[in-house]
Amino acid sequence: MNQISWEEFENWRNNHQTYHLVDVREPEEHQAFNIGGSLIPLGEIIRHKEEIPTHLPVVFYCRKGIRSQIAIQRLEAAGVNGLFFNLTGGIYHLSKSS
Repeated sequence: MNQISWEEFENWRNNHQTYHLVDVREPEEHQAFNIGGSLIPLGEIIRHKEEIPTHLPVVFYCRKGIRSQIAIQRLEAAGVNGLFFNLTGGIYHLSKSS
């Protein structure tokens, strides 16, 4: 599974790299704190797979990086092909300070 570190992700953002960002947490978590992107909760990832632009690199994130890994595994098991990245460690260290 492709991983992307915070440093790499920040470089992508700062250099205006083209990518799509998906938050796989629950709506209330997203509302409380997020780093942008579309919200597709883990339990709905397969139902909404057509909303994921597989022609772009896609970065999945959650609180600690576990649900986002599962989301990628579920998509791949369902035959969805794309360049998927798991944001290593999730947004935990950012959300602690907010």
